[in-house]
Amino acid sequence: MFNRRIITVIKRELKDKLLSKAFIISTLLIPVFMFGILALQTLFINIDGDDGTKLLIVSENSEITSKLEAELNEQDYVKNKQYLLTFETVEPGKRDEYVNNNKKAILDESLTGIIYIPEDALSNKEVKYFSKNTSNLSIFDKLRSSVNTVLLNIYFKDKDLNEEDLSFARKRVGFDGFKVTTGDEFKEEGYGNRILSYLFTFLLYFSLIIFGTMMLRSVVEEKNNRIVEVLLSSLKAKELMTGKILGSTIVGLVQMTIWLLPVMVLISSTIFILPPEFVVDISMGHILYLLLNYFIGLMTYLGLFATVGAIFDNEQDAQSGMWPIMLLIMIPFFMSFSMIKNPNNSLALISSMSPFASLIVMPARMTLVDVPLWQMLTSIAVNLGTLAVIFPFAGKIYRVGILMTGKKPKLGEVIKWLKAKN
Repeated sequence: MFNRRIITVIKRELKDKLLSKAFIISTLLIPVFMFGILALQTLFINIDGDDGTKLLIVSENSEITSKLEAELNEQDYVKNKQYLLTFETVEPGKRDEYVNNNKKAILDESLTGIIYIPEDALSNKEVKYFSKNTSNLSIFDKLRSSVNTVLLNIYFKDKDLNEEDLSFARKRVGFDGFKVTTGDEFKEEGYGNRILSYLFTFLLYFSLIIFGTMMLRSVVEEKNNRIVEVLLSSLKAKELMTGKILGSTIVGLVQMTIWLLPVMVLISSTIFILPPEFVVDISMGHILYLLLNYFIGLMTYLGLFATVGAIFDNEQDAQSGMWPIMLLIMIPFFMSFSMIKNPNNSLALISSMSPFASLIVMPARMTLVDVPLWQMLTSIAVNLGTLAVIFPFAGKIYRVGILMTGKKPKLGEVIKWLKAKN
């Protein structure tokens, strides 16, 4: 199967893709783009957009009102006039009447809302918020701690507790995770491995999309320009497909290796010292596994994309035909994010050893937990089995479809191509 003609096609693919400007630009810009997206997401999340917020802080207890006024006026968002607060005390049972009196101001947005603290908040900590927009979580995040502090101080005022006791009561419980391994030391884990899990997921996702789309367009273009007829005069369709897929896979492997070089340097060198919370705990074996699994998985996906390209005559039709394959990439991508909270849940365990899904899920999962060797080997075996099943079917469709022109074939015709003898 692997002969001189296939090697010639591989060399052609490497020359066209590996040395192209598009490859160089994408290799350099994709990481920048990816981190740019994450930075923008962080920026957008941190943009509250609540400057000029005007709130009425109303309580049925004058002590709550006075202490809350003193507490909130010390906050930066009040000092810098980002929040304009007015404090009032009302009689118990007058809530609805008070809100109705300020209803017009709320509706015309001259007043953002009313924070209403009833008397029984001292026992149940239930605070009411009246506004035209009750989905502004930024207000709750900013005020929650201060309101809680005041309620706790008043509640424990006559219970013979000193400031140290109150400080302890207000403090939230923090969990520090220590990873237990076969070694003697217990390593405290920070955010490094979680960030690495996101990194692997994004890189694999982008790479599959980029190289899959490139393969599809290349096949459609060769089919439309009749270049494929010239190529098939000197080699078989299966050899052409195999050479194109292997060539593109090698290019993809080179690019992925370049993307992962900073991680390799980081885990194999002591030159760069990260803060404890960002230290990563993976080995070079994890990286080699990722590259091997990626190589096998990329070949499988490129076979599917090449098949879709061979079926259709133009890129527009091919775009609609590639959606089933895109779902095979997108679903594992979302699975990887869903398992961040618990990498050992049933979904993560099964998907990390399932066809197609394991390519993205397993590399992300193994950065978060110690995956047993048998599971990693099972994942590779499953991917090899998937490749062995996909290639013969893809080869049959490619062999017939690459020379078919004219009307768009129906599903029944494609099934007939599969039944055709070589």
